[in-house]
Amino acid sequence: MARTITRSYDDIADAETAVSRLEAAGAQSEDISIIGYRPEQVEADARHGGEVGGVVGGGAGLLGSLAALPIPGVGPAFAAGWILSSMAVGAVAGVAAGNLIGAMTSTGLNDDEAHYFAETIRRGGVVVSVRTSDSHASVIEKIMDGAGSVDAEARRREYEREGWKRFDESAGPYRTPHDLSGIIS
Repeated sequence: MARTITRSYDDIADAETAVSRLEAAGAQSEDISIIGYRPEQVEADARHGGEVGGVVGGGAGLLGSLAALPIPGVGPAFAAGWILSSMAVGAVAGVAAGNLIGAMTSTGLNDDEAHYFAETIRRGGVVVSVRTSDSHASVIEKIMDGAGSVDAEARRREYEREGWKRFDESAGPYRTPHDLSGIIS
């Protein structure tokens, strides 16, 4: 039976390490997805043709095929892999899969998990998902966890202490108090 394993990372380098290790262990690029929010780099690269392979390692494999795209509720993001394809197909068809939550639930995540991972992306994190068989799941989980993945339960509790309930695609990109210091007097 096939299943999807998803982890989030605070640092793009950790997500890049996870993807590189997955590919080195034999995971196929078409079975891996990466999506993240790095507004300053994505906006600069989008002005230069839309390819954002320079955001992370670039080169061969999945990381060399990153593309810039706007995601409602997140802002300018980078993505590659089958989740990106799901979002593009859904957007063309005008169905729920055209949004981030729809794309994530179509991967097998439940609604609560999809909202958590979407919020993680909105706050500047990077999400990596891998389709694999049950027989390879423990190896995939070990690789992803060994690359510095975030403790999802602890992070979700942190978000909830701040008042977060669900991902809101109409909220726009996340701003920290530091981001707002020049706006608020």
